[in-house]
Amino acid sequence: MKTFVLDTNVLIHRPDAILSFKDNEVVIPIWVLEELDKLKTFSDERGRNARAAIRFLDERRKRGNLSEGVAIEHGIVLRVLLGFWKDEKGFLSERPDNQILLAAYHLQKHGKEVFFVSKDINARVKATALGLKAVDYEKQKVNIESLYSGYVEQDAKEETLDELDREEAVPAPGAFYPNQFVVLKGAHSGREMLTRYHHETNTLRYVIPRPSSVWGVKPRNREQEMVFDLLLDDEVQLVTLVGKAGTGKTLLALAAGLKKVLEEKAYKRLLVTRPVVPMGKDIGFLPGDKEEKLSHWMQPIFDNLDYLVSVYSRGHVKSVEELLAQDVIEMEALSFIRGRSLPYQYIIIDEAQNLSPHEIKTIVSRAGHHTKMVLTGDPFQIDSPYLDANSNGLTYLVEAFKGEEIFGHVTLHKSERSTLAELAAELL
Repeated sequence: MKTFVLDTNVLIHRPDAILSFKDNEVVIPIWVLEELDKLKTFSDERGRNARAAIRFLDERRKRGNLSEGVAIEHGIVLRVLLGFWKDEKGFLSERPDNQILLAAYHLQKHGKEVFFVSKDINARVKATALGLKAVDYEKQKVNIESLYSGYVEQDAKEETLDELDREEAVPAPGAFYPNQFVVLKGAHSGREMLTRYHHETNTLRYVIPRPSSVWGVKPRNREQEMVFDLLLDDEVQLVTLVGKAGTGKTLLALAAGLKKVLEEKAYKRLLVTRPVVPMGKDIGFLPGDKEEKLSHWMQPIFDNLDYLVSVYSRGHVKSVEELLAQDVIEMEALSFIRGRSLPYQYIIIDEAQNLSPHEIKTIVSRAGHHTKMVLTGDPFQIDSPYLDANSNGLTYLVEAFKGEEIFGHVTLHKSERSTLAELAAELL
């Protein structure tokens, strides 16, 4: 049986992380409980997860003496390690972070096969310096290099393309994920046709080029055609868009949302939000009243909406302020969404790469009847200290939902910004 010593940030990342270590011993140093006790009063995500972790431990303490070790689910032995260790190997013992490390070191000195588990890179470096085996908590990690892109290219016979042109659908020539796009390429003519896989009928359906713009925005490349096809399909209730700066993911989502809410009346309201970073912070740390806080924090969204209103209004609206006053568009902090049921809404969550898998689950599970959710982000632009391209909630969501019929995804690569902006995104 191996011994896994958990750092506080692991339980903040996922309150039930203990259950991931089946048939092993999980040790929680008393200093982790001290840190959870301080965090539990916070009103943000850290506070919520700290309280959830404390409740989890409270339920298990009823099964026996935690300081001696208690058998819980999945063959796990849960133990709370008491003690204060003096300075060792240059580590200042009064710091809680170092006490947690020294607890793991103490167990290893007494013959345990110890693994120190932390989301904090620096803590793992210090653990290695102590001679400990240090690992990240990776249960929800996804290999970003092999992340589902949402589309593939495939060679096709000319007869197949002709049939698709006539019938607008052909039998699927292979196995695909629901709503996956397939670019069929003629073997000899070089002709290409964009299709989307329909799981129920096992067919590829022709994505007919859109003759008009969507709220003044025309797709500039094939990837953007795919995006609009998903955003405007009410049957696809969850859409994820991954791409670097300048690929148009947020602008396309807003344009489709305005069309659906104001023109088609398919949804009652367009709700737009984005995480406040550093991770777990609420907008309370920003200056001013709520409206002023939101205007600063949501400025990139305001900029996109200003552009959309300026290029295409058709008498619907003259300004962003008018949109907000009519209550057809709402900008809100993610913390205010929790606990709400959100029916008949078109919801856009921008910068979703800064959310943890647990936060993503909390938010997506709030979707009410006839609600569509669109999450956008760039996994390589993460501001949270405990997330990376492989462990953030956006990439986790893509991999978890790619086999579902209500889900669609596109990874955008082509930037439509200036040459300077594109080079900056690639080189800096």
